[in-house]
Amino acid sequence: MPELPEVETIKETLKHLVLNKTITKADVYWPKMIKHPDDVGVFKEWIKGQTIQDVKRKGKFLMFQLNDYVLVSHLRMEGKYSVDAGNEPVKKHTHVVFDLNTGEQLRYNDVRKFGTMHLFVKGTELTQKPLNQLGPDPFETTFTVDNLNEKCQKTNRVIKAVLLDQSIVAGLGNIYVDETLFKAQVHPLKPANTLTKKEIADVHAQAIDTLAEAVRQGGTTIRSYVNTQGAMGMFQQKLAVYGQTGQPCPVCGAPVVKLKAAGRGTHICTSCQTF
Repeated sequence: MPELPEVETIKETLKHLVLNKTITKADVYWPKMIKHPDDVGVFKEWIKGQTIQDVKRKGKFLMFQLNDYVLVSHLRMEGKYSVDAGNEPVKKHTHVVFDLNTGEQLRYNDVRKFGTMHLFVKGTELTQKPLNQLGPDPFETTFTVDNLNEKCQKTNRVIKAVLLDQSIVAGLGNIYVDETLFKAQVHPLKPANTLTKKEIADVHAQAIDTLAEAVRQGGTTIRSYVNTQGAMGMFQQKLAVYGQTGQPCPVCGAPVVKLKAAGRGTHICTSCQTF
């Protein structure tokens, strides 16, 4: 699943490709993707004639800023956007196509059909699901050590589950939680309310640092993730523990171990991340 760095990379790429272009028509081939408004016909009518003024991101969500509306898009597992010439054949698994006034098409492709789109009147998008359920983005000033500490002290869930909870911090997923906890030297199965203030401060700092570095590298290529221009992210070359089962820990040399935490495959160094 694309996480915050991948979505950030996609956002920046899309800004170069679609900014100031006008949607002249929308075709929806998989209506279940459109979650708001309920009527796909209304969705198509609302978005017709809207110019893409900006592309923003909150957590793992893309937000296309239009004249009167905001299109909130979640890529889920394997969603991808591309900008193609209007006369190019539409690929299999392309479920939503936006015709642009340039003769191009902004196409949304999703093999698993898990992606979602919400079209809200501008100014209301943050007050409704799904965005109103999100915690602070790690790059927002509201994501503070004190805020994270307060959330952790209120639950005995394992710290990995807390960091994966999008209502606590928006954008962290399995890859970057594993990397964050390794760098902070915190065991993923440790109950959140048993972490010291220093450990929470380390987790907070490493989450921001890990995500920032991943953004600089264009994200991580896991399975089929690429950005909208087909370029692969390079952060996978810097992964310390995720997907490195059996490989030596870059700090101490002990083998990286895979276990289960919060229902997810989790990679740790049992020497550096003690309970």
